[in-house]
Amino acid sequence: MTTRRDLAGLIGVGAAAAGALTLASGGAKAQAQGQNTFDRIIANKKMRLGAVTSSAPWFVKDAATGKWGGHFYTIGSALAKDMDVELELVETTWGNAVLDLQSDKIDIMFGLNPTPKRAMAVDFSNPAYDSALVVIGKPGFEPKSWADMNKPEVKISVDLGSAHDQIATLLCPKAQITRFKTINEAMLALKTGRVDAQCIFWMGGVRAVKADPSLGKVIVPQPFFGSTSNAAVRREADKTWLFFVNTWIGYARGLGLVRSAVVESLEQVGVKPEDIPAGITL
Repeated sequence: MTTRRDLAGLIGVGAAAAGALTLASGGAKAQAQGQNTFDRIIANKKMRLGAVTSSAPWFVKDAATGKWGGHFYTIGSALAKDMDVELELVETTWGNAVLDLQSDKIDIMFGLNPTPKRAMAVDFSNPAYDSALVVIGKPGFEPKSWADMNKPEVKISVDLGSAHDQIATLLCPKAQITRFKTINEAMLALKTGRVDAQCIFWMGGVRAVKADPSLGKVIVPQPFFGSTSNAAVRREADKTWLFFVNTWIGYARGLGLVRSAVVESLEQVGVKPEDIPAGITL
């Protein structure tokens, strides 16, 4: 497996490109009105990444030390390093990230699944990796399909404004969907028996059940609902930032950086490659 030290070596390949980017910026000074995001990042030597606390394996923040982890932190750090800029973490939620992009609080948000609603508000990069939606069914509740859950008596928890929320609402409109501020709150509702299932993407679901088998079972409802995990950026007329992010994602995937970051973050929360549900790939 590629180690964090190996990743640092791979990332270093981009040093020459980062130097070229700095030259291309022409040593731009303070942000001018109307300046595009890419030029501003280069000029200010700082990239603002949206991050969600208590959201391993995607993001996690140590409450005692303030140190961040998770694979989107690793990926964001690599992007900032290749641009030769400082990474600034700005706390947000999955539900608020689009608004934070629009209000210029952050420059990029990794880990957003593209939905039509979101795509009307922000621009999405090429996929960082493939993903899939699952549910954690409470003990004894094992639906085989989305249709099995699309019933008035079925209770489903989601985190408000997330892709989990939007997709469950679309696929199970007859079910009782309870919306919580965070994934952890939605999971607590499952653990305490207030709902029958939690709608979540597979990484979070597998990790949660590995840590606490009493939650129930990870189920991949049919038909299989696949999605992708992308970066989102603020919509602006000048697409330089979006084009650069797309180029960098292709570069990072080609080097195996993205996969290594994901696998390492999963192993840190006790999830091994063999725990990945059948039919799901990175």
